[in-house]
Amino acid sequence: MINVAVLGYGVVGSGVVEVIRKNNSSISKKSGQEITVKKILDVRDFPDSPDRDLLTKDSEEIFNDKDIHIVVETIGGAKIAYEFTKRALRLRKHVVTSNKELVATHGPELLQLAKENGVHYLFEASVGGGIPIIRPLNQCLAANEIKGITGILNGTTNYILTQMRREGKDFYQALKEAQQNGYAEADPTADIEGYDTCRKIAILSSIAYNEFVDYNNIYTEGITKITPVDMEYAEELNSVIKLIAFSKRAEKKIIAWVSPAMVEKSHPLATVEDVFNGIVVKGDAIGEAMFYGRGAGKLPTASAVVADIIDIVKHLDSGARNIWTVTHGNNVIPMGETFTRYFIRLKVRNFEEAGKLVTRAFGKVEWVKAAADRAADEIAFTTCRDAEKNLQAALGKLKGTGSIKEVASVIRMLDE
Repeated sequence: MINVAVLGYGVVGSGVVEVIRKNNSSISKKSGQEITVKKILDVRDFPDSPDRDLLTKDSEEIFNDKDIHIVVETIGGAKIAYEFTKRALRLRKHVVTSNKELVATHGPELLQLAKENGVHYLFEASVGGGIPIIRPLNQCLAANEIKGITGILNGTTNYILTQMRREGKDFYQALKEAQQNGYAEADPTADIEGYDTCRKIAILSSIAYNEFVDYNNIYTEGITKITPVDMEYAEELNSVIKLIAFSKRAEKKIIAWVSPAMVEKSHPLATVEDVFNGIVVKGDAIGEAMFYGRGAGKLPTASAVVADIIDIVKHLDSGARNIWTVTHGNNVIPMGETFTRYFIRLKVRNFEEAGKLVTRAFGKVEWVKAAADRAADEIAFTTCRDAEKNLQAALGKLKGTGSIKEVASVIRMLDE
């Protein structure tokens, strides 16, 4: 029998306990041993919970119990979860987590600690919820040199953008609806500002390129400035707007960014709607492979956690399999040195003068037709592909000029 302890009885933690209880027979058959939840740690009381007899507020009951073999960390954050994870690994207990912040911040150290103690540190549920992506990168695609990853990694922002496009709602209306439906937190900052997506692409990049990518070095832009008007222009360009996480190996360094982007409707990610996530992986042997599914939620995420538990039980005699190399200095190319195209929308006072200014600043551009009710004071265009620093310099030449009232929108265009 393999005994499991769960740290944190929130949405994911309670889901893990539920899945193990509900599917115990099939889980035990697949793993080769019976798996049982022995203890659950939480500072709160749950008198009506079916698992109330397993609950404890004393972490020592878990760490001092030699019969607990696997610790599931679903506390969240990178403070107490970090300390508990280190302690469990040092006591030679395997650890499974859904904690993207912890993995993105301390992944190299915790993987090394797991290796030193001959145990596993697995985190399939930290990216993509129930979508299997980390294990395929580590195992199924291991024969490939991964060239790049492009994904929609946050269900909250994808739901908001979908509602804005379908229903014409503004950002704040769509956000409020997402909160009412349980798709967004009361404080949605991590989602809407792109921080959650940034941590996830950092984890995927670290696995894909086998070297630690610090999320603090990844350019990150959220969706709060996107408007229904931008959605209309995207339609004119046969595109949709998505919060995109992008990562690519570029010689000895890595290009990585998170930003709203116009995605052509022919792209596989363009059809990923509502709370779903989609991830496209490019390998030198396989070409493109796409992973799709629910990126969050109690049971989808719990499913990924339990899959890691099964994997550990089937390989108890082996320890951590992958260690991320930590490079000296920043291995992420500065955003200004990356190449892209912009969609730009301007409010203008004088069409002719504004057009001349745009041409002088950017050279050749493609003009985008404005809707009839905005044609009186608005122009829009897409730029040629260029370095970000050059595009930003050209954009700077337009600001503060008499014929241009304001730069209303600047959105990247996904063309890789």
